Amino acid sequence: MTERLNISTGSPFETVAGYSRAVRMGDFVHVAGTTGYDYATMTMPEDVTEQARNCMETISKALADAGASLEDVVRARYYITDQAYGDAVFRGLKIGLPREYRVDGMPAEIEQLWQQSAQWLRDQGAEVVEISLPHTHSALPAYYIVAPAEASSNLARYDGVRYGFRADAPDGLPEFSSLEDMYATTRGEGFGAEVQRRIMIGAYVLSAGYYDAYYNKARRVRSLIARDFTEAFEQVDAILTPTTPSAAFGITEEPSGVEMYMNDVFTVPASMAGIPGISLPAGLSSDGLPLGVQLLGRPFDEVGLLRVAQALEDAAGFTATPQLMA
Repeated sequence: MTERLNISTGSPFETVAGYSRAVRMGDFVHVAGTTGYDYATMTMPEDVTEQARNCMETISKALADAGASLEDVVRARYYITDQAYGDAVFRGLKIGLPREYRVDGMPAEIEQLWQQSAQWLRDQGAEVVEISLPHTHSALPAYYIVAPAEASSNLARYDGVRYGFRADAPDGLPEFSSLEDMYATTRGEGFGAEVQRRIMIGAYVLSAGYYDAYYNKARRVRSLIARDFTEAFEQVDAILTPTTPSAAFGITEEPSGVEMYMNDVFTVPASMAGIPGISLPAGLSSDGLPLGVQLLGRPFDEVGLLRVAQALEDAAGFTATPQLMA
């Protein structure tokens, strides 16, 4: 059984697309720091110990198995943004606006904020182009198959026996009448309604008769979504989208589960593809509720993404605070 390759270059962990055995990149950083590893030329001195060289070779091989390299790791930790992004203006930077993020029923004020955000980046030297992410419409249904399946599997361990919450026996009884009764009571009291809903959905899609029909298909869709982003980032450096297709819910509103799920339509594609993203408050709706925009970046380009986000946040100048309820 293989594991997703998690690369620790300190903190936090970076995830490399692909699968291989796990490697502690802390070993790489330690070896590099103690042997004089040259980050500019990606080379080691000739007089390093055999143990250090073997460690580097092992890490390099594991990264290659996952479709990555030491250069990717160094880029992730020591990304030199000034070469790609100027200190104040982003000359040559390309920002993509995916046409699939215009959905039916989206308020005009969200479209206007989206376009205004793009103009703020143009004003700082970026080029804004339209792109396509053709499988965006499939991301939400696929996500709500994959995420509940993972929740159902991961939360199965919370049974009140080994660790975690354990419900008390019914009043007047020293203990539960059966182990199954204890399981059911503990999980019923310990998990909220939304968690229980996801566990039930996940158990259903992972069941023997539906695994291929639902879960495996959702995994294939996830691969297509990731490919869409890979192809898009061959054209642009970052992607700008609305965060949600509606304004934030009011503090007294009680949206239905479906309404809550539908508001994830713009954010789950990045989660499915495994790329970094950041959401910024950038304006207010006609009702005075926050509106946000989202920036998505290449894998390993968190630093560059944060610099674009900082420029956008400064341009938006969002200072609104919620009114206190009487």
